[in-house]
Amino acid sequence: MPNPKHRHSKQRKNKRRTHYKATAPALTTCSNCGAVKMPHRVCPECGYYRGKLAVEKKTASA
Repeated sequence: MPNPKHRHSKQRKNKRRTHYKATAPALTTCSNCGAVKMPHRVCPECGYYRGKLAVEKKTASA
């Protein structure tokens, strides 16, 4: 197995890593309630996905 002959400097390491950036998540609005949600996922506020009820919201029971 080949091994590195020389140590890479911090500058070289950091220059290589400049393209490894975290991107902001794409957000959309729910067509049912207008809440902000991630695309292609069930709305966490109302439980609807593509106009249909996908998950029933749990209610606080005493």
